Amino acid sequence: MDHQNSQSFVSQSHFYVSFLQDSLKSKDPFPIKLIHGRIIKSGIHLSVFLMNNLINGYAKTGFLSYARKVFDVMPVRDTSSWNTLLSGYSKGGLINEAHSIFKEMPYRDSVSWTTMIAGYNFVGRFQVAIQMFLEMVSVSDVLPTQYTFTSVFASCAEIRALNEGRRVHSFVIKFGLSSYVSVANSMLNMYAKSGDRNAAQMVFDGIVVKNTSSWNTLISLYMQTGQMDLALVQFEQMNEHDIVSWNSMVTGYNQRGFDVLALNMFSKMLKESSLEPDRYTLASALSACANLGELNVGKQIHAYLVRTEFNTSGAVGNSLICMYSRSGGVDIARRILEKNRESNLNVIAFTALLDGYIKLGDINPARKIFDSLKDRDVVVWTAMIVGYVQNGFNDDAMELFRLMVKEGPDPNNYTLAAMLSVCSSVASLNHGKQIHSAAIKAGEALSVSVSNALITMYAKAGNISCARRVFDLIHLNRDTVSWTSMILALAQHGLGAEALQLFENMLALGMKPDHITYVGVLTACTHVGLIAQGRSYYKMMKEIDGIEPTSSHCACMIDLFGRAGLLEEAQDFIENMPIEPDVIAWGSLLASCRVHKKMELAKVAADRLLSIDPENSGAYSALANVYSACGKWAEAAKIRKSMKDKQVKKEQGFSWIQIKNVVHVFGVEDGLHPQRDAIYKTMEKIWKDIKKLGFIPDTESVLHDLDYEVKEQILRHHSEKLAIAFGLINTPENTTLRIMKNLRVCNDCHSAIKFISKLVGREIILRDATRFHHFKGGFCSCHDYW
Repeated sequence: MDHQNSQSFVSQSHFYVSFLQDSLKSKDPFPIKLIHGRIIKSGIHLSVFLMNNLINGYAKTGFLSYARKVFDVMPVRDTSSWNTLLSGYSKGGLINEAHSIFKEMPYRDSVSWTTMIAGYNFVGRFQVAIQMFLEMVSVSDVLPTQYTFTSVFASCAEIRALNEGRRVHSFVIKFGLSSYVSVANSMLNMYAKSGDRNAAQMVFDGIVVKNTSSWNTLISLYMQTGQMDLALVQFEQMNEHDIVSWNSMVTGYNQRGFDVLALNMFSKMLKESSLEPDRYTLASALSACANLGELNVGKQIHAYLVRTEFNTSGAVGNSLICMYSRSGGVDIARRILEKNRESNLNVIAFTALLDGYIKLGDINPARKIFDSLKDRDVVVWTAMIVGYVQNGFNDDAMELFRLMVKEGPDPNNYTLAAMLSVCSSVASLNHGKQIHSAAIKAGEALSVSVSNALITMYAKAGNISCARRVFDLIHLNRDTVSWTSMILALAQHGLGAEALQLFENMLALGMKPDHITYVGVLTACTHVGLIAQGRSYYKMMKEIDGIEPTSSHCACMIDLFGRAGLLEEAQDFIENMPIEPDVIAWGSLLASCRVHKKMELAKVAADRLLSIDPENSGAYSALANVYSACGKWAEAAKIRKSMKDKQVKKEQGFSWIQIKNVVHVFGVEDGLHPQRDAIYKTMEKIWKDIKKLGFIPDTESVLHDLDYEVKEQILRHHSEKLAIAFGLINTPENTTLRIMKNLRVCNDCHSAIKFISKLVGREIILRDATRFHHFKGGFCSCHDYW
């Protein structure tokens, strides 16, 4: 080729290269195809420089197959040819194809290695990116550049690979690249995200010319570690703030719970900066308003959004909905949702809207919103289920859970824990077992939150052995809630010694008990009459674990003394309580007065209780029962008349049993059940049979002045006895009966059920208002101490 033709060749090549670069701005591959055709017709397709640019053009417009064809037909390729195709695959996310090209390369320069590291970073394979860098510095003679280091530090930061990051740092020092601001900033970001504040500060201090990114990274680190004062100092030292600087402060304050400071910083930005807030600034400011219930400030931000025609889809719209939902503007939140129907409502916004309607006591609109959502993930389903649970709509929660299992996403541990709480509240063992099965299928049965809920469910349903098995299965993952749940379960079932041993095991493992744990421990002492241990643990709670006694702890101690007949000590405890005695405290003392027939103290306790809660029916009933137990029928009648005159309604006692997922409820002398005749006939026969075994009716349990025969008839038809008779009729022989009762079981029923368990050869588990009783073979697990 002569000199003139050579000049023409080069001139045409540069012309087409310029044309290709201009075409890239439109991201349209069609002009590139036209240029490609012209190049071939012009006979200049042998230009490596031109073909490299053509490969780049096809790659950047998404036509990698064309780029590969151009590459494959090139008679001569240089390193740039390989790197250009490599970059196309890497940036297009085709990392396996990129890796194949990389392996075929006859020579790899720093661009080749950096492109692969960046490619692995792009597709989220951060560990491989780090390994690629380490391979580069160990087996090749190619030196990494500042771009190599910024890529590999980004990978380390993403997976918090602090050790690998430190190793990469050593290579920065070795190759003398510490002075590059981009390298120092990426290194600073790695240390910040990995939580090494000291190293981050050292890197920051070593940057001679700090740019805005350097300051922003350090501010973000201080915010993440809760050092807001240091973040503010750094912010105020900056010569110039960009939007990231302001967002670091506003968002940092908001995420750390300093919402007032977040709004103050947002206000400062609007007054002192020419920058316009972006979606991160506005979302954080609205979140702060939501947390503070600042409806007026939230409305001002909303007005700004309307005035500037800001796009309210995504994070900003969700934050706006949260703000109105939590600040009393639920209807406005609903209108925003309906206006932005095409945008996705996230779970935080939906939950906030749900909570807003819950506070209004109206969950139906929330369900309508739930039904209208197109993409309902597991968190949205769970939020709706939890909403039902929190409002006491257990049947609706169960129905929605069944629908979720049938056509929704797999339940997660939060869903399952919420459903198990439903089963716990109604003591439904069958439903609980079904949820347990669902948890096993979902692979969540051994998650701590589900296991803790399972322990509580099985315990409340009367199956303490299953509760213990669940507890034993999570021996490697137990938290304080796990131990506390099991201790409470054992205490409620009267297994005081086991509960206290478990507590000692917990302490031996270095687990820290909380205030609920001590409620379980003191309850265990109460149910088995361990007075000395109760005093000791109460003292330990205050002096060793530094837990201030709550009303629950005090009630346990009063109950502990009262059950043991130490009523003077119980009264003295109340008089010297660290907190003001409440209804529970005086109620515990009053209940003990009834058991031990202490009239004068009962009157004091009732008077103090009624001074706190004048309409407390339990106080009237308990005092009347004390008088009746002491044979003071006239005084008892006066109390009952006073109740009637004041229209105070006595809490009615009832018992229930669940058979085939149907709950059957019984009251005293219940005459409404469809099987009434069969129940009464069965109970009459049982009554005769247990008398033959030695049972003597405790007519003192009938606290009215009536004839013996009438008292005996009343006793025979107590609600728990009717529930037992119904259970015996409708369940197979040898199955366990599980009875629930809303009040404390009376002496007569307790004695009768012991005899019934022996008569019918069945275990009968009764849960009353305070504990579980396991009746079997004529004995009760409480050893007659309740």
